[in-house]
Amino acid sequence: MANAVLVVDMLRGFLEEGYPLYCGDKARRIIPNVQNLLERETALGSRVFFLCDHHAPDDEEFEMFPPHCIEGTPEVEVIPELTGYKGEIIPKRRFSAFFDTLLADKMQQLKPEKVVVCGVCTDICVLHTVADARNRDYAVEVPTDCVASFDEMAHYFALEHMEKILGARLTSVGTGQAIPSAKFQPSDEVLSGETADIYFARTIDILRQESINPMATMEVFTSRDGLLCGIEEVKALLDRVLPADSREVWALDEGEEIHRKEVVLRITAPYQSYGLYETAIAGILAHCSGWATAARECVQAARGIPVISFGARHVYPSVAGIMDYAAIIGGCAGCSSQSGARLSNTEPKGTIPHALIIAMGDTVKASLAFDKYMPPEVPRISLIDTFKDEAEESLLVAQALGDKLQSVRLDTPAERGGVTPDLVKEVRARLDLAGFDKVGIFVSGGLDPERITRFIESGAPVDGFGVGSYISGARPIDFTADLHEIDGKPMAKRGRIPGITANPRLKRIL
Repeated sequence: MANAVLVVDMLRGFLEEGYPLYCGDKARRIIPNVQNLLERETALGSRVFFLCDHHAPDDEEFEMFPPHCIEGTPEVEVIPELTGYKGEIIPKRRFSAFFDTLLADKMQQLKPEKVVVCGVCTDICVLHTVADARNRDYAVEVPTDCVASFDEMAHYFALEHMEKILGARLTSVGTGQAIPSAKFQPSDEVLSGETADIYFARTIDILRQESINPMATMEVFTSRDGLLCGIEEVKALLDRVLPADSREVWALDEGEEIHRKEVVLRITAPYQSYGLYETAIAGILAHCSGWATAARECVQAARGIPVISFGARHVYPSVAGIMDYAAIIGGCAGCSSQSGARLSNTEPKGTIPHALIIAMGDTVKASLAFDKYMPPEVPRISLIDTFKDEAEESLLVAQALGDKLQSVRLDTPAERGGVTPDLVKEVRARLDLAGFDKVGIFVSGGLDPERITRFIESGAPVDGFGVGSYISGARPIDFTADLHEIDGKPMAKRGRIPGITANPRLKRIL
């Protein structure tokens, strides 16, 4: 069965400045995520419906809200960024997309496996549409980075209500772009077998001496639920070592949900061609999936606020890029390492370190020097907790850089109490009072899903989170590899079922 994607009120009247109910600049940041959602879902054969506010000039709703989205005006048009996506437009006049529209009939005909709801406003039309969909017993998903509102507190209330009361599943699209097609190159150490468990090297040596090289099928399964990552690197390794005319490889996609005991990879080829690499395959999948799963936990906790991976300093240098790539697969909006950004086809993200500020002796001087020497495409984000009170330094930097300043970063150390929701609120209030309401606030320092949730639930106006050791120090997800067929004959060790393990989700990749 196909999915149904309900795109609610992604209209010019709500997402273009100058109209009475413009939802604000923050709401516009969901646009690339909605684009990514539509690309993903249409590729899967899902049906897309654009539900569009469409009011008469004397609509009773205007007793509560200013006149908006009046039929025949540009306000009722889908924003230009989404007009290229195939979908059916359904006008609506009330909060729920099901009320007095054709949507209910369309859904009865389609019988979707699940309904994905995105758009604006989270606490009004999205919430009421989700409620009606759940009342009709549809399974509903709401990507938190694909919904927005002009009222942030109401946005978070609505998300919690949809999850805990209505039973909708909150998900995340992530970076707003497709899964990066990284070009991995197996290292010489892996190809030579130096990283393999010694018993695999000895096994291959014995089989060669005995001239035994059966066509063997190996299946790799996971020990717990999570997010699959590393399969693209494994694919690059297998493409290098398996004979092109005698191989068949099936796998789940990078970034797919995985479940305990699920087979994520199946290899059929002459055993000597890949037996040496079982250690590497399991290790790649274990660490990458662990990192990606931890990143996703942070992204889901952030509920649409961008999360940047700052964990490179917590891992061995040779794996920093892989870790950051996995974090982006998990939904992070960017990463700090150049190697991770290169693998994920993104730009590395960073602000100003304490070292530059301390070396120059003043936060404002360091920020001005950063602005002077960095290319214009590099965001001006100043660290403001080095020498003075955070609110005071924020104002000093904002006054010095003016419109160039994009955000300030709070990274108050634990010795000073760390960054708290109240501190964020104070900095926001001081900036707003001084006329710097467009300057964002980025928070870092010992963050994990629990702390991120506290910021969200307290209503702290955070515009971005930087997460380090929670991602980089994530527990690997164990993967196990077993032989299940030898020359077409089902075989397995005791405790496992001989023969191919069915998993219709697998796709052939080689």
